[in-house]
Amino acid sequence: MPTPKKDLRGGRPIWADTPRIDVKHRSRLGEEKCDVAVVGAGISGALVALALAERGHDVVVVDRSEPCRGSTLASTAMIQFELDTSLTELADQKGAAHAERAYLRSFAAVKALGDLVARHDIKCAWKERQALYLAGNEHGWRALQDEAEYRKRIGLPSLFLSGTEVASTYGIQRTGAIISEGAAEVNPAQLAAGCLRAARRLGARLYSPHEVTKVHPHARGLDLETAAGITISARHAVFTTGYAVIPGLPRDKFEMVSTWAIATKPLPADAFWPNRCLIWEAADPYLYMRATWDNRIVAGGEDSKLKSPERRDEATPVKAQRLLAKVQKLLPGRDIKLDYAWAGAFADSPTGLPYLAPAPDLEHCFAVLGCGGNGITFSVIAAEIVRAWAEGKTDPDAKLFQ
Repeated sequence: MPTPKKDLRGGRPIWADTPRIDVKHRSRLGEEKCDVAVVGAGISGALVALALAERGHDVVVVDRSEPCRGSTLASTAMIQFELDTSLTELADQKGAAHAERAYLRSFAAVKALGDLVARHDIKCAWKERQALYLAGNEHGWRALQDEAEYRKRIGLPSLFLSGTEVASTYGIQRTGAIISEGAAEVNPAQLAAGCLRAARRLGARLYSPHEVTKVHPHARGLDLETAAGITISARHAVFTTGYAVIPGLPRDKFEMVSTWAIATKPLPADAFWPNRCLIWEAADPYLYMRATWDNRIVAGGEDSKLKSPERRDEATPVKAQRLLAKVQKLLPGRDIKLDYAWAGAFADSPTGLPYLAPAPDLEHCFAVLGCGGNGITFSVIAAEIVRAWAEGKTDPDAKLFQ
């Protein structure tokens, strides 16, 4: 079984109640042949399929459940170039050249995603934003000042703000912060659905529900066998199955983490902070938040190493109240009330970088596993690396993510 079944989210994400998240797909699957088979129809699979279809590749996408209904719905969809590991820390861990290239590639990925949304006219509430990174118990103002200076040296648009400047501009009491350009917010389900529709217009075929249970590599490629015994023959296969990880990946390189998120009831338009920038903090446990198109606040955090889906979901009411209390404390004087609460799972790596590489024990297969809080940004990078791999080329930054 290439992709073990896992319950990767619980509760009711706000995106589940938004329009334009359904995608036409075929339920009847016959014997198929294609250039590339993409297993998984969430945001990663959608971006990979579209990147390949844009280059004329014959693509089949298959998912064991309805498209865009897996981990993608659990995302808070804060699109940032910043990684969970700071540039300074990553340089200490992996070397300056590696860290700088990873950050610059992440910055380029946000712009590339914005260009893709515009190119295909995807209606997904895409909005360019700044990002405000607040000092906290993990990194104080001095560390953030050093981080901002390092970013500026390599061309990343970041500026350190003193505690006085943070208070006067945003009404938030912290010892300092970094304000950065190059971020965005989006509806993740609409984005995934829009990419799948665009890929279909370019000839990709989407099948659901069909579960791939066996992989049979051979000299010309591989055959993917479904639970119903139907075969998809392809030159290459890409597994974009979220955190239902295929066998053969180096599982000791990351661990599964539970996280929680909330969405508030709509607020008056004047209740928001300046420019509605994305906000996150250098704290443990940390808080991050953003605005939505309909004047809500989406916030997340309270991460835990809790691995049981049942216990994770049971903790949602308590975690939701903690998140709400943190938002209320950060933004005093507003009548902020809870409307949605949900939980999800993600993979955490020591560097905060994803795993994007050919599957070691499955010939002709590529594995996409985003780690940390930059899943959508990493999915853009994954699509670019996969496209080069499928064409027999090597992306110049491929080794950064292996």
